[in-house]
Amino acid sequence: MSLGSRLGIGFMRVIAPLPLPLVRGFGAFLGRVLHTIALPRRRVVDTNLAVCFPEKSEAERRAIAKESFVYVTQSWLDRSWLWHAPEKVVASRLKIVGAAAEIREIAEGSEPMILFAPHFYGLDAAATALTMHTARPSATIYTTQRDPMVDAWIREGRTRFGDVAALNRVDGIKPVLSGLRKGGLLYLLPDMDFGRDQTIFVPFYGVQAATVPSLSRFARLGKAKVVPIVAKLTRGGYEIEVLETWRNFPTDDVEADTALMNTRLQGYIDPMPAQYYWVHRRFKTRPEGDPPIY
Repeated sequence: MSLGSRLGIGFMRVIAPLPLPLVRGFGAFLGRVLHTIALPRRRVVDTNLAVCFPEKSEAERRAIAKESFVYVTQSWLDRSWLWHAPEKVVASRLKIVGAAAEIREIAEGSEPMILFAPHFYGLDAAATALTMHTARPSATIYTTQRDPMVDAWIREGRTRFGDVAALNRVDGIKPVLSGLRKGGLLYLLPDMDFGRDQTIFVPFYGVQAATVPSLSRFARLGKAKVVPIVAKLTRGGYEIEVLETWRNFPTDDVEADTALMNTRLQGYIDPMPAQYYWVHRRFKTRPEGDPPIY
């Protein structure tokens, strides 16, 4: 347990009671500073945007990148109040909108359901909002942090409300499917590159991207419906949009299903590109023979 981790978590507890405009203002300032000094990460963001939005001008992409650094910093600082502020404060800053039938089913249903939650910066806010509004057992899959203190802090934050199990990625599929078959919810974030062994190549913005095919496989094996969740950072907190259940999904073709997932994800990103997780090296793993992108 490092001193830095203790100080960092202590800082988050200290700022949790502050008015949201102050937290967001500090996040905006810090995000602009990071855009200036965090050169390796800025290069990742710039490369991702150039690959995915070649039709945009350099000035347009630069503006998106600057906004993206602000949003990622604000969303990280927002975990202070998401995980430490009183429940009433948290609830007042989270607004669930969208498909009424799906919202009702998340809260009260009993059928297996996968909440497809792409990596928008508001992903933790969306998970918190949904678990606050349902007594159904739910699970999320996470990657263990190197520092045990930080790992415990994140686990506690993500399981703060509701009946939530934080499953480690190395635990495999058995606990995931067990929860689904009992009528639970699975909050799934499969739009990342976890290396050649765990992914398949399907297009993302027209470029072959190593993508985890778990959405299709878990939906098929768990006999679960898929409901997309899009989280948007707003001035007053977060707006969590619950979209309609995907029809005719999954199929027997995992590759086609995963390609469809990426296509639909592009439709969610395009209206608010600065809020997507471009700080991740989305194209790190390349098809055999293709040159590196970063």
